[in-house]
Amino acid sequence: MSACVILLAAGKGTRMRSRLPKLLHLLAGRPIVLHALETAEGLGEGRPLLVVGHGAEAIRAVVGPGADFIEQAEQLGTGHAVLQAKDACEGKADLVLVSNADLPLLTSDTLKALLAAQQKNQGPFSMLVLKHSRARGFGRVKRGSSGEVLAIIEEAEASPAELAIDELNVGAYCFRADWLWSALGKLKPSPKKKEYYLTDLLELAAKANEQVATVALADPDEAIGVNTRVHLAEAEVALRKRINQHWMLAGVTLIDPQSTFIEAGATIGQDTVLWPNTMLLGTTHIGEDCVIGPNTVIRDSRVGNACKILAAVVETAIIENHVEIGPFAHLRPGAQLGDGVHMGNFGEVKSSTLGPGVKMGHFSYIGDATIGANVNIGAGTITANFDGKNKNKTVIEEGVFIGSDTMLVAPLHIGKGARTGAGAVVTKDVPANTVVVGVPARAIRKLEDSD
Repeated sequence: MSACVILLAAGKGTRMRSRLPKLLHLLAGRPIVLHALETAEGLGEGRPLLVVGHGAEAIRAVVGPGADFIEQAEQLGTGHAVLQAKDACEGKADLVLVSNADLPLLTSDTLKALLAAQQKNQGPFSMLVLKHSRARGFGRVKRGSSGEVLAIIEEAEASPAELAIDELNVGAYCFRADWLWSALGKLKPSPKKKEYYLTDLLELAAKANEQVATVALADPDEAIGVNTRVHLAEAEVALRKRINQHWMLAGVTLIDPQSTFIEAGATIGQDTVLWPNTMLLGTTHIGEDCVIGPNTVIRDSRVGNACKILAAVVETAIIENHVEIGPFAHLRPGAQLGDGVHMGNFGEVKSSTLGPGVKMGHFSYIGDATIGANVNIGAGTITANFDGKNKNKTVIEEGVFIGSDTMLVAPLHIGKGARTGAGAVVTKDVPANTVVVGVPARAIRKLEDSD
C-alpha cells in the first residue's frame, strides 16, 4: 500500500520561551525538524508534507527542498492541521501517516511498524502508544472493559481520574486514507480551547464500532516530545546516548561516553579512541586509528587516519594522515595540515596550508601562509599578515628552517632551503638557500644547494 506522510509543525511552541521557532532549536547539532524529516524519509510517496504555521518562513529556509510545505494560517488544532493537507494528499495514497514533528527521537523502524500494523488492521487507523508513569503532557488512552480503545483524552481536557491513566498517546498515527478525509469533516471544536483535535477521530471510530489498533513503543526515549527546554535537554541526553552507542558498536572506543559529545552529522573511523571531554560537532569526519582528546573540540573538519589531537580546538580545517596536534593548539577556518605534520602546544594556524612533514613545535602563529614540505618553524614564530587593511600572504618553500622568535612580515616569499636566525624580523623576500639574521633581517651567507 502507498502512503502519504504528514508532519505537524505549525505550533507556536510558547513553552520554549524563545524567539526562535521551537522546531529550529538544535538537537545534537541539527534542528529538531530535520531529525523528524530524516526519520520520515522514504516512508511515503514523494517528499513528506510539512504543515507549518508559526515561524513558517524560518522553517522553510532551514528545510529547503527536504519537504513539501502546507500552510496552516490559523492554528486551530491538530485535526485542522491535517485537513490543510487534504488537497495535496487525497487520492494519491491508500494510507496517511501523521506524526508530530516535535518527536525527534522516533525512529524509522517505529514508523514502519506503525505502517505495517495498519496494513493488517481492518479498522480505520492505528496509533502509537506508550505505557509510562510520566505523562510529559501526552493525552491519555481510554479503554473499555474488553481492552478496546474508546478515546484519547487530551491532558488539558482530562479529569483527575483520567490524568491517572498511564497509557499515553505518543502522537503518531496511520490512517486509512478514505476514512480519514471523510472523518475530519465531522470533528467538532473542543469545549475549552475551541480547537479541532485529531485525537477525537478515535471517538468517532469507537461509536461506529470500528477497530483502532495500537502499536506499543518499546523504548520510552523515542516518545520524548520537545515542548520546553527541559524536554530539549532530556532529548539531547537520550540522543547522545544513542549516537555514542552506534559508534561504539561500529568499532570506536569511547573512554567515557557520558563526557563525549558527538553530533548527528559527525562520522568516525574504526579503531579510533575518543578520550573524555571530546566534542565532535557539525559535519566532522574522523578517520581510522586516531586518538582524539581529552579536552578537544572539532567542528566541521576532516581528520585523516592515525592522527593524535590532544586538548585542541579545530574549526573548519583539513588534517591529513599521521598528524600530531596539541596540547593547547588552535586550528582556525581554512587551516590545512599535510601528512605527518607536528603542531605542538600553544600554536595557532589560520587560512594556511602546512605541507607534509612540517614541524611547528610551540608558541607560533601562522596566518594566510603556504608552507612547503619539511619546514621547521621555531618557537615563537609569527606571520605578521595584517597591515590594518589587508591580509597579506606568506609563502615558505620546502626545506626552510625558521629560527625561534622570527617575525615574518607579509607579503613575503622565502625560497627553498633558506634559514632565518633567532629573533630575525624578515621584511623582504629571502632567496633560496640563504641565511638571514637581524632586525631587519639581512643575508649573511649562501648555503650549498641540497639538491
